[in-house]
Amino acid sequence: MKRDVFIHGVYKHFKGDLYLVEDIIYDSETKEPMVAYRALYGDGRLWCRPIKMFLSEVDHEKYPNVKQQYRFELQNIESKNK
Repeated sequence: MKRDVFIHGVYKHFKGDLYLVEDIIYDSETKEPMVAYRALYGDGRLWCRPIKMFLSEVDHEKYPNVKQQYRFELQNIESKNK
């Protein structure tokens, strides 16, 4: 199954925190695509990591108690004003 990264999507990290994907950016030297994402807690810091790592599966040998399949999973956040 192919997975995509959605700009402005809210993703849950397997350790529990939520992040907003700001954009896909590129390393100026290698042209490697990276995900720029902002923490939805604390100081709202902006982070980036390679897109392959962002979409990777959780290492369940290292984290055997984690239920989430992927490192970051898109969240379906519905409006309270239905």
